[in-house]
Amino acid sequence: MRRDTSFVLPFLGSLASIATVSGHRVEHRAPIESQYHGILSRQASDGVCKVTQPTVAAPSKNIWAGLTNQEMADAIDFLYKSKELNLTRDGGSWDNTLIGIDLLQPNKSDVLPFLAGKGAAPPRYARATLTFGTSMEPYIQEYMIGPLAQGIQTKAQPLTFLSTRKPDNKLRVYDSDAAANLISTITSQAADIIKILWNMNVDDFSLTTVSPTREENGQVTVWQGFTGSWTGLFDTETILPQGLYVRTDRTGRDPSKWKITGWLYNNIFYRGIDELKTAATQPGFEKLGMVVEGSWAQLEKVGDALPFDELPPPVSVQPGAKRFSIDTKENFVSWMDFSFYVSVSGDMGVRLFDIKYKGKRIIYELGMEEALAHYSGIDPIQSGTCYFDTMYGFGSSIVPLVNGYDCPAYSTYLGTAYMDRTTRRTQPNGICMFEINEDLPIQRHSGPGFTSITKNIAFKLRSVTTVGNYDYQTTYEFRMDGSITVGARASGYIQAAYVAKNEEYGFNIYDNLSGSMHDHVLTFKADFDILGEKNSLQKVEFVPTTETYVWNDGKPRNTMKAKKSFIATEDEAKINWSPNGNSMYAVVNKDAKNKYGEAPGYRFMPAAGVAALTIQNSSVTQNAANHADHHFYVTKQKDTEARAANPYNLLDPANPAVDFAKYFDGESLDQQDLVVWFNLGMHHMPHTGDLPNTVFSTAHSAITIEPFNYLPGDPSRATTQQIRITSDSGGNRSVTEFGAKHVTCSVDLSQLDPKVEILNATIAVHKLPYDGTRPNRIG
Repeated sequence: MRRDTSFVLPFLGSLASIATVSGHRVEHRAPIESQYHGILSRQASDGVCKVTQPTVAAPSKNIWAGLTNQEMADAIDFLYKSKELNLTRDGGSWDNTLIGIDLLQPNKSDVLPFLAGKGAAPPRYARATLTFGTSMEPYIQEYMIGPLAQGIQTKAQPLTFLSTRKPDNKLRVYDSDAAANLISTITSQAADIIKILWNMNVDDFSLTTVSPTREENGQVTVWQGFTGSWTGLFDTETILPQGLYVRTDRTGRDPSKWKITGWLYNNIFYRGIDELKTAATQPGFEKLGMVVEGSWAQLEKVGDALPFDELPPPVSVQPGAKRFSIDTKENFVSWMDFSFYVSVSGDMGVRLFDIKYKGKRIIYELGMEEALAHYSGIDPIQSGTCYFDTMYGFGSSIVPLVNGYDCPAYSTYLGTAYMDRTTRRTQPNGICMFEINEDLPIQRHSGPGFTSITKNIAFKLRSVTTVGNYDYQTTYEFRMDGSITVGARASGYIQAAYVAKNEEYGFNIYDNLSGSMHDHVLTFKADFDILGEKNSLQKVEFVPTTETYVWNDGKPRNTMKAKKSFIATEDEAKINWSPNGNSMYAVVNKDAKNKYGEAPGYRFMPAAGVAALTIQNSSVTQNAANHADHHFYVTKQKDTEARAANPYNLLDPANPAVDFAKYFDGESLDQQDLVVWFNLGMHHMPHTGDLPNTVFSTAHSAITIEPFNYLPGDPSRATTQQIRITSDSGGNRSVTEFGAKHVTCSVDLSQLDPKVEILNATIAVHKLPYDGTRPNRIG
């Protein structure tokens, strides 16, 4: 459940920057060949290892970074001065207002010459979302403002080239007007039936709404359900449905004409409240029980004590200087053979750009596009719910990470910032970065007289976004073998259903409570550039076959073969993973074959469970979620096809702002610039173990991207973090090391018991009127 469901109080903001590193001192980096020389011998006067953060100078400006303070202020000022737009600051539903502003990411075609040193940085534009409420048919529309900092050349114009909805990408809004009077009527009518059913007061309940509101056949119909109000600290409303629902007609902009059109209870529809009250007094009427909040719903310690549980558990530590470098001004990160830029979008969250491995770009852009949660159930709330969580802001909903819990105590933290209308808000510790020695080696082999084993060191970048009832953790993992894993996890309160007649949609998980089945589908974009922009999609299948070999006297043998092919066109590139996992896919460069004649590339494959939408041709999403009906897709890269979806797609699902299906027009995928759109997710059937919260350990999905005939061998052999143990026939043993330095100082004990910082949720920094002499003033 998402609490803010109205355009009256908009939510979308812009991530303007990634703030400074917190927690550890930043140390200027030495040249690459000498930066770590003797680094582990450094220690404080008390013999404790000094945990320092090396720095690096980014090779170029981070052109994907969010709007600067000045750019944001200039863009907002420009919009409010426009007589044509006629915007009102802090306006109401009948005004034109600004509800979100962010960087309009530059076109890839404009960026590549700059990255190659053959052109200037592309001009910067802002992307603003405006509501136009002064007419009888209010709508939202996106605008592009720019070029920024260009004086009279700066213009505001509708942003249409990123939309498949023509000609103007205007999206009608149906819930912009306040419904206070209608809600008062609902509660007034419900008072008696609530007393009859549960002997409770109507004020003890809240109303949840299917959102966003949409129009069908000229009528705006809204369903709402009664839920119990939580009584304590915890936001338990999503697990307190009571099985009573009300339908209203909200057609038009005159709230005085809105009306109640029906009630639903125990899967019986009643045309009016009097009909329901009359039925409730008749013999045989079934009064259903309540879902009552209690300790089962609260996040407290419960259950029998666990043996030794109170003792300090094992923890990872950082014994000295960190082994990765950052440029905090440009948000550039370098770890081993990897480097990349970090940006954060207000609606999509953390994104990585210009990912290079061994000095060559392998991925231009990697990041989440949309996060869907599509529900199903016997009641109209569950049946009508599909959340597009970018609509609530995946970047603007990033929460501070808890040191020692979300991330190891020695992590490097970055803050994030976003725009809420005309106010800039900052979020401390929104991103963490750390190295970790995984609990299994990356390589191991024992042979006659020897054992070879290599540590599995990974670098991770992590953020957590809380959207309503769910916390989503996103982690980008980099490894010594040249692979990248993108992982997503979910935890939080489920959105539950009332148990009556819902057995085909969920389990009975508590008194009168049913888990509500739903699909989580998180769509990611990976724009590959393997040894250049011209790539192909290779498919290799394990297929059963019967073969006759010259060495087998003509006898047939049942065996298997590798069937190698290439996906020729976009129309063939809507793909589900094979049930037996016997098909592999890789983005390769056929024009840059290795010395063995194979096309080098990067393979992508599930690393944990993945999911696509179960519902086919969903009545709720229609054309708005065409990016979520297969496990992955591959398209030819186009500047006009930069997004898999739009945050406001559900406002008009039949003709959404971005209909992903329209990207597929039969174009060739042979040696073209390719984009892979892959889906992570879970088919979630909540059970008793989801109370009080779903847990990260099982609600997990991931994909790994790994070198595929790209390198001459395993690149992890280059690490010093390996040993070889040998023994001879006489029983003499020796250990061979490969240059890894040993810890010669004491570990900082604060890492063993990290202090949990108490962080403000946001810090508001007002931007209008802008004062360049005080760019970071707090208001």
